[in-house]
Amino acid sequence: MSEPFIGEIRIFGCNFAPRSWAFCNGQLLPISQNTALFSIIGTTYGGDGRSTMALPDLQGRAAMHPGRGPGLTSRQLGERTGTATVTLSAAQMPNHTHTFRCLSTSGSSATPINCYPAESGARDTEYIADAPNTDFNNNAIQLQGGNQAHNNVQPYLGLNFCIALQGLYPSRS
Repeated sequence: MSEPFIGEIRIFGCNFAPRSWAFCNGQLLPISQNTALFSIIGTTYGGDGRSTMALPDLQGRAAMHPGRGPGLTSRQLGERTGTATVTLSAAQMPNHTHTFRCLSTSGSSATPINCYPAESGARDTEYIADAPNTDFNNNAIQLQGGNQAHNNVQPYLGLNFCIALQGLYPSRS
């Protein structure tokens, strides 16, 4: 492998950080032992800027380019955003309806196979094969949801992001 640039981030498929690399897990490092890296990333990812600096935290996060693309929100270098779970309220869902169709005539079948619910009929003939011609009462279908969070994590594969602590100092050409 060629010598990395200081501050370069790569993905490694192993459970350890290679020599001269560190996990991108948000850990604090002493500036006095990482002056070259500090001159490149500063306190972009945290630290007090006097004695400590922080590495990027890419645990459970996807890397994203800073800046703004056509139709996209502007993102700053080091900005953290997003969430692993989301609770949707009824106000966030688009207006829509659910209708449950039935027939307004008496049923002629005791089985729902290839049939629709009938509005009335004997207890053993609650279905009919004719096409529905009316809607059930709106109260027949209850609201669903319950304001519970759902998983919002994109599909993933567990790999480690590591940052080069030593290597070539990148030129600003």
